[in-house]
Formats: sequence, C-alpha cells, structure tokens
Amino acid sequence: MSEISRRGALGAGAGIAAATALGVAGTAQASTAATPKQPYLFPLAKSAPAVHDGGTLRGAHEKNFPVLAGQQGSVYLVHLDPGGVREPHWHPSAWELNYIISGKADWSILGTHEDGSYHNEVFSAKAGELVFAPQGFFHYFANSSTTEGLDVLVMFNTSTGEPNDDIGIVGTLNSLPREILAASFGVPVSAFAAIPKDLKPVVITRRR
Repeated sequence: MSEISRRGALGAGAGIAAATALGVAGTAQASTAATPKQPYLFPLAKSAPAVHDGGTLRGAHEKNFPVLAGQQGSVYLVHLDPGGVREPHWHPSAWELNYIISGKADWSILGTHEDGSYHNEVFSAKAGELVFAPQGFFHYFANSSTTEGLDVLVMFNTSTGEPNDDIGIVGTLNSLPREILAASFGVPVSAFAAIPKDLKPVVITRRR
C-alpha cells in the first residue's frame, strides 16, 4: 500500500472511530436527558378530578395548562352522576359552550333580552348537541337520568379556572342579609333559616 493510501486509510479509520465515539456519546446523552413536556398537550380525561357530591369536574386552564395564559380559553369535563346537578350560577365575564358527550341534560337559562323582559328557556339536550349560555345569563343543567351518568365538555372564553369566574346561587344568597332576602321574596325571615351559611363553592351537587 502506498504512503498516500495508508494515510488515507488511517485517516478514514480515525474518522470512523471518532464518529462512532460521538454517536455513542450522543446516544448516552439522549438516553439520560429528560424528555421535555409537550406544551400543547393536556391529558384532560386523565387529570385529577375535583370530586363533589353528585359528580366530578376536570379542567384545563391557565393554572395547570400554561399555554392557555392570555388566550381567553379554558375547557372542563363535567360528569354528573344520576341525580347530579350543576349548581345554578352565572359567569360575569365569560360565555360558555356545552357539548353533550353522553347522556341527557335538563337545562334552564335565564337572561334579559332586547324587549327588557326576562326569558327563562327550559329544555333538554342529548348526546351530540351543543348548548350556548351567554355571558352573565343565570343557568344550570342537571342529569335527566336516574340510572345513567352524564358527561359534558364545557368551553369558556376565559383562561381563569373554576370557580374564579363562577357566581353560584348559594354564594349569592349568602351575600345578602336574611331580612333583605325576606323583603325581596315577600316571606318571613324564618323562611331562609335553613339556607347554609357556608360560602364554599358548591359547583356540583345532587337532587335530594
């Protein structure tokens, strides 16, 4: 073998050895490096639920899904057991879209309209249907069934987490003195004696 070809062979061998060493080192580095969390993916169905008497609530919002920060959007997966009720409430700064995944829901949506009157829309929604609750409208939904569960995907145009944009009926009643409630309803103060004074958000409950 000539001196030139010998040098070439030695050079090639050194290059292959170096590349192999780098490859092994790179593989070792890749195997030990932590895999970064995908910022655009959230395991909603597998996330830890908030458990209530009557059902569960799972949510993706700016606190647990940072990519939503400032995006005016959040999503919740609501499950209501048979007899379960989403507490009557309203959202002062957000509308919501509700997609019925499975089951059937009884709905009531109350709000003012252009003619200045209150319209209370009462209806049912089944799997595959979409319900819109306008911003500031008082509403609730309940599981229609006494034997089957209800699953609803709820989408908001706010990134804040529940119940930060949720004013429920229990909290509303407890924000008013009993004598003001009595005057508003035209009944004795004693009529409100049984209303719980705990301001903790209810969110989900069940028919008694």
